Amino acid sequence: MRQILFSGVIGLFLSLIGTPLLIKLLARKGYGQFIRDDGPQNHHSKRGTPTMGGIAFILATLVAYVLTKVLTGSEPSFSGVLVLFLFAGMGLVGFLDDYIKIVKQRSLGLRAKAKMAGQLIVGVSFAILALNFADNRNLTPASTRLSFTQDFGWYLGPVIFVIWALFMILAMSNGVNLTDGLDGLATGASVMVFGAYTFICVWEHQESCANELTAGPACYEVRDPLDLAVVAAALMGACFGFLWWNTSPAKIFMGDTGSLALGGALAGLAICSRTELLLAILGGLFVLITMSVVIQVGSFRLTGKRVFKMAPLQHHFELKGWSEVLVVVRFWIIQGMCAILGIGIFYAGWAAAK
Repeated sequence: MRQILFSGVIGLFLSLIGTPLLIKLLARKGYGQFIRDDGPQNHHSKRGTPTMGGIAFILATLVAYVLTKVLTGSEPSFSGVLVLFLFAGMGLVGFLDDYIKIVKQRSLGLRAKAKMAGQLIVGVSFAILALNFADNRNLTPASTRLSFTQDFGWYLGPVIFVIWALFMILAMSNGVNLTDGLDGLATGASVMVFGAYTFICVWEHQESCANELTAGPACYEVRDPLDLAVVAAALMGACFGFLWWNTSPAKIFMGDTGSLALGGALAGLAICSRTELLLAILGGLFVLITMSVVIQVGSFRLTGKRVFKMAPLQHHFELKGWSEVLVVVRFWIIQGMCAILGIGIFYAGWAAAK
């Protein structure tokens, strides 16, 4: 368990001290945030705030993982490395989008087809690799069966699994991206979900079917649960450190660099820990905000009327008169309840099978 403590603390420390250095660098180069004219009026004061801050917690997470392995003398696992590959790969796609948007002064960033192609390459590569690298129990990082708190009977097959994994990756990446509209909102919500996954993966390690003491109907067939907990802890710590600078009034924004990376990491952890459908509950705020956009667009196209004053949902409440901080704190409370509910369902599934 030292690995989990080390990765979380190192990720927190590196992000906490590295983010202000990145702020100075980005500010010196003039890489500031573009603000939409049709958004809430109080957001115009944020124009020019350094963005692409996801670079800070991406690097902090990767370095924290490597240093943890060096300091504890433990070996990296295929599952952990694959989740980090997905995390960094999606971050790279987001970075290219941010770079073109800010440096090249193209307001829409990457062309839609180019952005989608980048996400497809990273997502499909992850999904295919995750079905390989079996251990001595013939377990691969991912499973071709659908999962909730564990794998259950629905066999997807390799092709359908790749499509399903890609859907999860794109959905969570876009969910975090849509949530990243207010200071600290997406970062704080991500901290909670990564904290939940740290607990879940530790529990899966303790109740692993590979352990003769816990082998039984309630045990977990997960390839590298302890290392997934190390990754989740590093992500939680790095996001916590970034939140110090990203909370209101934000000194830096994560940009697509950060939001796509975090969404990829969440999907990767869910797939490799066999909790794919549970992610919709654990990350309930991201789902809620995504659905608000779907409802808004669908309603406008079908009836010509809008359900919300503005989508995503957080901006609706801003336009109703809620202060930004009030929206963020209340949405954090919603996400906290979702994380607790998800952990409770996970535990109930174990208890019911015990």
